[in-house]
Amino acid sequence: MEYTVHRLSRLAGVSARTLRYYDQIGLLRPARISSSGYRIYGPAEVDLLQQILFFRELGFPLAEIQEAVTVPDFDQAKALREHREKLLEKRAQLDALIVNVDKSIAHKEGRIAMSDTDKFLGFKQKLVEENENKYGKEARAKYGDESVNKSNQKILNMTREEYDAVTKLNAELMETLAAAYKTGDPRGVLAQKAADLHRQWLSYYWPAYNKEAHAGLAQMYVDDERFTAYYDKEQQGLAAFLRDAIHIYTGQTK
Repeated sequence: MEYTVHRLSRLAGVSARTLRYYDQIGLLRPARISSSGYRIYGPAEVDLLQQILFFRELGFPLAEIQEAVTVPDFDQAKALREHREKLLEKRAQLDALIVNVDKSIAHKEGRIAMSDTDKFLGFKQKLVEENENKYGKEARAKYGDESVNKSNQKILNMTREEYDAVTKLNAELMETLAAAYKTGDPRGVLAQKAADLHRQWLSYYWPAYNKEAHAGLAQMYVDDERFTAYYDKEQQGLAAFLRDAIHIYTGQTK
């Protein structure tokens, strides 16, 4: 079956303007242009739009979606299986939060007792699963399944006091790092204090600390644009500065 922009818009629940934009950027081209000048979409374009909307629902930026779906060997069946896995993970996150809300309601109504740890379990579970989605593949390849699983369990077992402490520590780290960056010296007192604060911060998440892994993570802050963006949003070059400071701190300088 074939569709014009407006018919496909109604079918898929997206605006006609969005479909025209997808055509403009080369993400979703129509199968053909009719003699009247209308964009016409066929079965292949309908399937591709479904894939695009799955990716979008999972939070992928358009640039990454375009890169994924335009490769010559793009496997739609494989992509659908991966979408299903990620949607199940997303559902599990929501289920954990719903359970947490239900327990909180029952606690407020005096029907059950709820510890402070229980109050934040759903949020910690969500944090673990989000980290897995974003960085799990790289982390498991670099550190192994056992280390990552232990780290995840450590997060889930974190008490409210520990959570407050690591949140405060992270704020101190970023404040110290910003001040150290202004000195321009990764060997300086402030920069080395930031590196030590980073080590302390890691201790809340890692089952065990070692200098080589710390230095490797610091290098990842520069090599992986997702980490670089996190630090450089505060100050351009901050990720590289932190990397240098940690490499000096751990004795891993070349």
